[in-house]
Amino acid sequence: MDDSKHQALDRYAPDTALTRLIRIPVRIVVLVVVLPVRMVWDLLSAAWHAFDRVLLRPLGRGLARLADTLVLTPPAWLYANVLTPLGHGAAWLLGKVGQGVARLFTTLVVAPAVALWQYVLVPVARYGVVPLVWLYGAVLTPVGRGAAWVFGKARQGAARFLGGLWTAVTWLVTTLLVAPASWLYRHLLAPVGREIAAAVEVAWRIAGYFSRAVGRGIAWLARHLIGVPVAWAYRTVGAPVGHFVRDALWAPARRAAAEA
Repeated sequence: MDDSKHQALDRYAPDTALTRLIRIPVRIVVLVVVLPVRMVWDLLSAAWHAFDRVLLRPLGRGLARLADTLVLTPPAWLYANVLTPLGHGAAWLLGKVGQGVARLFTTLVVAPAVALWQYVLVPVARYGVVPLVWLYGAVLTPVGRGAAWVFGKARQGAARFLGGLWTAVTWLVTTLLVAPASWLYRHLLAPVGREIAAAVEVAWRIAGYFSRAVGRGIAWLARHLIGVPVAWAYRTVGAPVGHFVRDALWAPARRAAAEA
């Protein structure tokens, strides 16, 4: 096997010495591990399809018919003849109760609130605005400007300190962690990971071929060891005996029962 085929299989980077060294052992080990898994997977898949076709689908159709007969029909009658009239009555009752609650809320809450706004809050707001304006212009504005200047200076100092600290931490992390980790990933982990992924893909495909071959062999043995003898016994023994029983025993008995 020449290097050109390896180059065609490699989709990420050209071959290296480490890649050529680990390729064959990794694929052998992965094939040994994947082969039983693929055979068990194919066996479970075939068993599931047979179980679904033979049992689950007929059972589902029967349960659907039973549910339609025993579950869906009585609730529909109950809804049409009992729940609908009860719903109409409850809606009428709730409408009357809602109207009463709305009138009570208007009398006890809305009317006092409107009176409080009109006769108390509006006069207080109208004659108390001038002192509030003077307090804002003479006291609160200078205090706010001083606080803003102090906060701005503190923010500038904190920003400079944090910027220098962030630069130092970034340099340390890049030098001590990122660069070694990048070199380790690029020169060791990435080639090993690519080879393991390619080995799993190839092993899964080879295990599929082997599993299908084993399945075809088992089917051939079952057909020739069980199916063919059973078919021969049915043709040579079961069918003649069944015809004899039908013609010599069952038909006269049925005619006698019909006449009786």
